[in-house]
Amino acid sequence: MTSPFPDRLARAIATKNSRVCVGLDPRPEMLPPPFADGVNGLEDVVGFCCNIVDATAEYAACVKPQAAYFEALAPDGLAAMWQVIEYAHRQDLVVILDAKRNDIGSTAQAYASASFGMHWRGSIAQADAVTVNPYLGCDGVEPFLEVADELHGGVFVLVKTSNPSSGELQDLDSGAGKVYEVVAGLVKEWGASRVGECGYSSVGAVVGATYPRQLAELRELMPQSVFLVPGYGAQGGGAEDVAAAFDDDGLGAIVNSSRGIIYAYRETGGDFQKAAAEAARAMRDDLNAVIV
Repeated sequence: MTSPFPDRLARAIATKNSRVCVGLDPRPEMLPPPFADGVNGLEDVVGFCCNIVDATAEYAACVKPQAAYFEALAPDGLAAMWQVIEYAHRQDLVVILDAKRNDIGSTAQAYASASFGMHWRGSIAQADAVTVNPYLGCDGVEPFLEVADELHGGVFVLVKTSNPSSGELQDLDSGAGKVYEVVAGLVKEWGASRVGECGYSSVGAVVGATYPRQLAELRELMPQSVFLVPGYGAQGGGAEDVAAAFDDDGLGAIVNSSRGIIYAYRETGGDFQKAAAEAARAMRDDLNAVIV
């Protein structure tokens, strides 16, 4: 990976004419036939995820493996995750690892190395970007930024998350603004010197579709940050809710859907790949209708 992360993502968005991010959350109990019997163990998980990649690659700009679902398949779940990441790259998809890591010092550096896949240096099995929890402040984020700089990667900082209880902390008044606004200011600061040719920074923000008013406010506060927007579909967010995240060229954000795409077959019946492809296509068209 030699070009900056935001430029790679912008090219993927333009090439696919898509702002869709497919979340890869493999839950063994929800896998379709022929993967549901568990006979082949982790091979079934890898096979399912790779089949989803094949089904949605035409309609998605990126995929987002959720590390927790792979870690739950210990002891070999992480190896399975890196197989999926490598396969997604072979299909020309940008990969965002959703790990939400945070710590300080050498532990944060170790988390950063693990999250980006530095132990696979020289391989295509590296995440393009990772999600980071900023609760420990600069000490917990800067090690991730350093590794991202080395690998031309990106970091998505949790700013205003989509879950119902996010306001218990994120909406508190700090005296310098609400907590999520203070974090947004830090994201802007961290990204100021990391802007690609596309005009966006390698330091992005996670901002939920379920809070459209705050999303619009945060776009004003972080004009050069790419937004990773969860909460579309199953969590209740719609295309109109995320429209304010995008600029006039349709850049500036990617919108994630996980179970609404990869487990679409459970609602529609029939072939799981066809159901996933149709769900991704419909989401792409839904988003494009409000921003292009």
